Amino acid sequence: MSIALDAHDATWRPRANPWLIAVVVTLAAFMEILDTTIVNVALPHIAGSLSSSPDDATWTLTSYLVANGIVLTISGWLGAVIGRKRYFLICIAMFTVCSLLCGLAQSLPQLIVFRLLQGFFGGGLQPNQQAIVVDSFEPRKRGAAFAITAIATVVAPVLGPVLGGFITDNVSWRWIFFINIPVGIFACFAVAALVDDPPWAGKQKRSVDYIGLGLITLGLGCMQVMMDRGEDEGWFQSSFIVHMAILAAVGIAGAVAWLLIAKKPIVNLRVFKDRNFAVSCVLIMGMGFILYGAAVLIPQFTQTTIGYTATWAGLVLAPGGVVVILLIPPVGRLMKVVQLRYLIAVGFSVMVAAFWYSSRLVPDIDFHTLTIMRGFQTAGLGFLFVPISIMAYHSLPRSLGADASALFVMFRNVSGSVGISVSTAMVSERTQARQAHLSTWLTPFNQSFNALVAQNEAALRSLGRAASTLHETAIGYAFETLKQQSAILAYSDTFMYFTVLAAVMVPLAILLSPVKDGHAAAPMH
Repeated sequence: MSIALDAHDATWRPRANPWLIAVVVTLAAFMEILDTTIVNVALPHIAGSLSSSPDDATWTLTSYLVANGIVLTISGWLGAVIGRKRYFLICIAMFTVCSLLCGLAQSLPQLIVFRLLQGFFGGGLQPNQQAIVVDSFEPRKRGAAFAITAIATVVAPVLGPVLGGFITDNVSWRWIFFINIPVGIFACFAVAALVDDPPWAGKQKRSVDYIGLGLITLGLGCMQVMMDRGEDEGWFQSSFIVHMAILAAVGIAGAVAWLLIAKKPIVNLRVFKDRNFAVSCVLIMGMGFILYGAAVLIPQFTQTTIGYTATWAGLVLAPGGVVVILLIPPVGRLMKVVQLRYLIAVGFSVMVAAFWYSSRLVPDIDFHTLTIMRGFQTAGLGFLFVPISIMAYHSLPRSLGADASALFVMFRNVSGSVGISVSTAMVSERTQARQAHLSTWLTPFNQSFNALVAQNEAALRSLGRAASTLHETAIGYAFETLKQQSAILAYSDTFMYFTVLAAVMVPLAILLSPVKDGHAAAPMH
């Protein structure tokens, strides 16, 4: 009976067209990924509309990320207990309902609760989407299938600020949630009609690993709070952040230890025995860190330093998404003739060059140059997501697919959250360091400083300013110039750190197996 079942598992194919399945499940994931970044640019509008401070409004992000990060890890277990298709449909339906509730929220506490629920149900979408795509396609066709999922994973974080900026500037912040409703309804009906559970992914009787669940919730929840609130609270100068860090360390360390010895763990860590999967997780972490970190820094730089509106700041990112979409087809053809590990190394090498170029920021930088910088950065992503995803599942048994998908997506998303927090913290720290260094030149004994003050005085005099205030105002303008220069140098420093991180990823890619798309062995059963 076991042999017959194995043979049936090996020959199972979905009843519907796999490409239709890939499109509809990716649509659901796209909706969720978009929601992680679309809210960022709307926070000032949300704070003003709900009579709260900008600092309090950021809890709408934190609550979502906390719930999302926890559920990402245990989504494989939830899918096994409920049934993968049923769990996926529940997540789509409830994510849509929670989006409606977020748009209707009348107070900040209401919005935070609804965002928490939205993150809880949204956490199951990406891992299940990835697992469904893996199971719906035979290994030699997965590269093309992952090209579709790449649109959701890579383009959605880029499109989020663009769409969010346009909606908040021209309509209302509530519509960043309402736009999910028609998409969610369509995705729900389409998934119900097209997706089937394979024999190994149906509903199973599995006991609840309460200890593992509790430790994962504690560790990842506290870590997300720490990373998201650290900048606002002053990092480790705050006792709250210190306590979050301690609890996160205890929870994560305890979860790893428990999951390694538990008889029926909530997440099976045996997947890390596979070298390709383990290395792919490290590579996707590096990609996620850079992708989300840079996607936040560019709009932040354009809005706070050179005065762009939210819409124009988002538009700087838009060409980057187009570049990724245009690169996916030729990279797909290259995967058939070039080993995937070499393409991954090329992708990170392109990032090295792109972020080195991006570190050469200047005060009078124009829109055209910024879009070129961002397009160059995302060009590297076109070589990364699909090859890394293929390598992650290349030699894994199908029975571990759900746990592998949950962990793979969790590493990508959590590293993205860390990338956002670390990047903004780096900018703040480097701004202070650069300002302290540059301020040593603001002295009457420095000829360049005296020339700048004189130039400012002449400009103010031509505008008819009172002579008694000329000197003080001119010095004030010089200080504003100092702050702008400090900020620009800080962003340049942060982009240089990204350069170093991308360079570290290049040799790691060579540790992967020498595989070409279309020549990969089928996973074991």
